[in-house]
Amino acid sequence: MTEYIKNVAVKNPDLSVDDGEEDNFILIIENLKVYFELRKRGIQHAGFVRAVDGVDLKLRRGETIAIVGESGCGKTSLMKTILRINTPTGGTITFDGEIINDLKSNDLKNLRRKIGFVQQDPYGALAPFMDVQTIIEEPLKINGVKDRNERYERVRQALEEVRLTPVEDFLKKFPHQLSGGQQQRVVIARAMILNPILLVADEPVSMLDASVRVEILKLLRTLQEEHNLAVIYITHDLATVRYFSEFIYVMYAGQVIEKAPESQLINETAHPYSHALLAATSDPDPKNVDEFQEVPAGEPPSLVAPPAGCRFHPRCDQMISGLCDVKRPSEFDLGNKHTVACWLFKDRPVVYDFETPES
Repeated sequence: MTEYIKNVAVKNPDLSVDDGEEDNFILIIENLKVYFELRKRGIQHAGFVRAVDGVDLKLRRGETIAIVGESGCGKTSLMKTILRINTPTGGTITFDGEIINDLKSNDLKNLRRKIGFVQQDPYGALAPFMDVQTIIEEPLKINGVKDRNERYERVRQALEEVRLTPVEDFLKKFPHQLSGGQQQRVVIARAMILNPILLVADEPVSMLDASVRVEILKLLRTLQEEHNLAVIYITHDLATVRYFSEFIYVMYAGQVIEKAPESQLINETAHPYSHALLAATSDPDPKNVDEFQEVPAGEPPSLVAPPAGCRFHPRCDQMISGLCDVKRPSEFDLGNKHTVACWLFKDRPVVYDFETPES
């Protein structure tokens, strides 16, 4: 499959936006590609879905980053590859000092002990025939904690940490007896039961009532601070990112097109697509209720046959003909750890370049 991977990122070492030594990072992703092969038609090759196509990402212990983008942009495929549910096609993933691309069997089990996963749909994530105690202690059983009293005490502690108290009121309840917010707290308790060093939260509040969302985000923030967790927060909603993340990666059609500290990206948005995401965010100010926010027309491109050049150019009203539709944008430095992959900023210093234009 690697014969289909043509673009090679070239980094300018003088303009890296990541300060500090490599040892400070718990997760380093370099030029990651995740392609899914389509079913062949006889002997004819049917192509690939380029779900993740050349992503770089770094995360320190105790830091929260948000991966933002609309449905189909590659967020979930990236998340599943970090969890090693998907196998990388190219690039490298280094987690806790170890390259995890080719882990098998027990090595994968040991990896997943270190990573907690909070799913989007709490009701779908919980087995309906298990009570809360059984759900939360299951990872302990799988990972060899045989002492029943130890498992019980750890479940009690996990429930207290997620604010499901008195604990005795929840231990024997089944998922259908809990509210949506309580179900998500059980999911979080299960994710934390093995004391992970990384927590991956995939749209953790998107299916909850608005009144509950902030409480769940506050809980995640508290757990992060108490346990010095690294957190990857995946969402399509920039409004919730403001509550929770220090750094934002914006994804479009399998690629990161802008990244910056949270306040920098929100207040000094650069990429036209990032502007569109902000425009689509609901504004709670009643004075702006009738204000129309224009967003780009069209749909995200096919990841089987993505457009040449910038993948956003078919929807962009600032497209530079002969450039945006021909060559993939370099990554340009805007200062203050803010970079953007957009030819509108071609006069700025280059952080990454690509040796060959996309075809």
